[in-house]
Amino acid sequence: MARLQLSLRALFSICLLSTSGVFSQTTLTIDNQCSYPVWPALLSNPGSPQPSTTGFRLDSHYNTLVPLPASWSGNLWARTRCYEDFPSGQFHCETGDCRTGTIECNGASSVPPTTLIQMVFDSVGNLEYEISVVTGFNTPMWVVPFGGTGECKIAACTVDINAVCPEELGLVDNTGETVACMSACTAFGDPQYCCTGAYSTAATCTPTPYSEFFKNACPSAASYAFDNGAYRCTSATYTITFCPS
Repeated sequence: MARLQLSLRALFSICLLSTSGVFSQTTLTIDNQCSYPVWPALLSNPGSPQPSTTGFRLDSHYNTLVPLPASWSGNLWARTRCYEDFPSGQFHCETGDCRTGTIECNGASSVPPTTLIQMVFDSVGNLEYEISVVTGFNTPMWVVPFGGTGECKIAACTVDINAVCPEELGLVDNTGETVACMSACTAFGDPQYCCTGAYSTAATCTPTPYSEFFKNACPSAASYAFDNGAYRCTSATYTITFCPS
């Protein structure tokens, strides 16, 4: 049975909401079913308020609650293979690192490749959400809505793409193990794959064999810049799981 890591701050937030009757924020359940620890990270979109945490450790088979400010929008991802470098004290992750040197990302984005969850909440409880492998893949994950109305579907990328990653896209560690799978844009920087320059419109940027590889593995995830896999749900609660079974 999963054990619940619940901070006093999160508990206070839930109690405040229940007593006031005003749902001014959303609380996500973040669950790690991987056989290894992950370090979830959050990045707010420009103009969106910063959540109370932007990075933390979540051990295998633990879950926790993360409160988000009202009308929050941004990205959430998993960092893996993280460690503190001694004696410098700098914090680093082999995948998904946000390059701050600390466990908190504090407004910094991830180093690709990472499996991203992109979320946009509005002021009345609507959420538009999708999983993106546009920059590549590092960890299986899904978003599961409970309750709510609208297109409240599971957004998922549950296949371990690292295990089948084309050799030219593989991000390997010093033992030769593939720890993440780069998109063609991340690997090669070619405008055709990045949807930039002459390929910066939906008409000129079309699927490639590399983006189709990711799409075939994870049909509900966005696989290139103009691939829209977003769902829209109202008044639901959400669980985000890394390595869902």
